[in-house]
Formats: sequence, C-alpha cells, structure tokens
Amino acid sequence: MIALPARVHGRLAGRTAVIVGAGQTDGATIGNGRAVAITFAREGARLVLVDRDLDSAHGTAGMAATAAGEAGHDLPIPIVVGADIATDDGPARIVAAAVDAYGGFDVLHNNVGIGMGDGPPHRLSDDAYDRIMDVNLRAMWRTCREAVPVLRAQERSAIVNVSSLAAIAAASNQTAYKLSKAGVDALTQNLALTGAKHEMRANAILPGFIDTPMAVDAAATFLDVDRSEYAAARASMVPLRRQGSAWDVANAALFLASDEAAFITGVCLAVDGGQSARVG
Repeated sequence: MIALPARVHGRLAGRTAVIVGAGQTDGATIGNGRAVAITFAREGARLVLVDRDLDSAHGTAGMAATAAGEAGHDLPIPIVVGADIATDDGPARIVAAAVDAYGGFDVLHNNVGIGMGDGPPHRLSDDAYDRIMDVNLRAMWRTCREAVPVLRAQERSAIVNVSSLAAIAAASNQTAYKLSKAGVDALTQNLALTGAKHEMRANAILPGFIDTPMAVDAAATFLDVDRSEYAAARASMVPLRRQGSAWDVANAALFLASDEAAFITGVCLAVDGGQSARVG
C-alpha cells in the first residue's frame, strides 16, 4: 500500500518566524500582517513581530499569544521590534533581535508595501517613485540580505514575500507600485535559486483585492467615498464576486512557510479570486 502522509497539526511547531509588517492601520477588518501572525502562532511558531507602529505590533502580539494558547501551544510571548526597514539600520536590527532572542529563525515573512503618491508614468514624481521603490523593493531586498545567512544555517527555512497582483496586471495609475512588486517577484525567484542548495525556499504571494484596512478603509478615506460602496466596487471586479480576506493571505503564507510546501520554491502564488486568470 502507498503510505499516506499523516494529517498535520502544529505545522510550524518548533519554528521561529519573523513577520515584518505585523501591525496594521485602523479599520473595519484585519490586516494581512496581523492575520499571518495569529495564524502562525496558532500553528505553533515562536514569533518576532516587526512594525514601525510599535503599539499596533504589541496589539498583534497579544492576539497571537491568545491564539497560541487556545491552540494548546506553550509559547513565549511574541517579541516586538519597532523598526522601519527603509532605514539604514532597520534590517540589521530586526535580524539581530531574532538571533539574540532565539539564536536564529526559520521563516521570514515580508509584508511591506506602500503606494501613496503613485500615478501614471508621465505624472509620477521622482520623490514618490523613489519612496515607493525604496520601501517596497530595496528595503525588502536589504531585509532578505541580512536574513539569508541566518536562514541558510537552519536545517530548512523559508522566505515568503508579499508581492501584488499589480506585478502582473497593468494599472495606469500604479507605475512605481507595479515596478516595485514586479521586482519583488524577481527577487523571490533569485532567492529561491541561490538558496536551494541550502534548503532555503523562497516564494511570493500576489494578493488581489483583499478587504484590509489599508486597502479599503484608508483608500476610501483618501478618495472621500463610502467604505461599503468602495468595497462593493472592488468585489464586482473579482470573478468570485467578492473580495478576499487577510485570512486567505495568511493561509497561503502558512502553507508556503510549512513543510507541506517542502518541494515548492520560486513560485509567485496569486491569491486573487480568479483575477489573474482573467488577466491571462
């Protein structure tokens, strides 16, 4: 008979995960970084939570600790690091904090991205372009650069970068954002190839229209439109006729970080309700 794999529980038990962008803006729903932290804790991971907003990151830490306890895991309280990865010392401080606390880490989850000030190519300013590219691509690359030596020293490790459907779908008013996220996809593939002999995997998630505070609440406020109307307009453009939630992104991140994806690396996984199929 063919031996079937056992049903997996505690998929990240014994692992340490660094989650960059673990806080969130205020809003009616939950953000991607917070949902990932709670999901990873529920599956047994020790956590190092990073965000520029220290209070928000501490809020995530409390929720993650509760989720771990409810799942029966006896884990340390998540470590919170207030850091901006776009600063010169941000990436190094993040890695140092994780190493000091746990001696290393097994998973790096990069949940970073901004888009304010973007526009069509002929209207995009140098300052806006530089800021978006610096945060979305350069800072993510520098964080990975700091983390790779630590991850390679582990028995097996994983990087999960949050890209965007915008990386493969043109949007006339998202020039810098699209370029930065296309760069994240390319970075992820290079990390996968150079890390393979060290059992370090790297994959990216391409969220489509996800109902998060940053994507919906903040955008609706900026555009001065009703939140529910803005959310409905986004949902109408998705083949599944609804937006995704941050839990959809978190579940994809969990899969890619776990041994269930042990033979998956260099993949850019769309979590988009079918939008990429429509794009082609």
